[in-house]
Amino acid sequence: MRTTGLSLRLATVDDALDIARLSRDEVERGLPWSWTEDRVAASIRNPDTNVVVAGDRGAIVGFGIMLYRDEAAHLSLFCVKASNRRQGVGSAILRWLEDVARTAGARRIRLECRRDNAAARNFYGEHGYHEQVIARGYYRGKEDAVRLEKWLIAPETSS
Repeated sequence: MRTTGLSLRLATVDDALDIARLSRDEVERGLPWSWTEDRVAASIRNPDTNVVVAGDRGAIVGFGIMLYRDEAAHLSLFCVKASNRRQGVGSAILRWLEDVARTAGARRIRLECRRDNAAARNFYGEHGYHEQVIARGYYRGKEDAVRLEKWLIAPETSS
């Protein structure tokens, strides 16, 4: 696991285009471009959202966009550049976002990933996320998603 030289920071609107391009090239391949520069910039400006970027020698190599609601958080978009995977970048970003979610009072985090993305499903599973349900046609009616969830604070049980 190589994280030497890796830096994590909050994104600025100046990062929006790089994040959008990384999403288009790595996450949204084969789908209409949804996370455009304007949409990413709106997320960066949204007070209920955190956008964190991982930089390596000045270049953005990964990012995560987390939306916070009452007692839950939603990982809206997450990506590590293909050439930087399996080096601890994704784990560092996810840990940062989970720590912020806990601090914000979130009890759990939910997310979706492509059903056919075995690498992402394994990554999230290794980090304590559990698959909940298949969402048919989630991605523009073209592809199914898997909904995953991780409890940060154990759910209350009825006695």
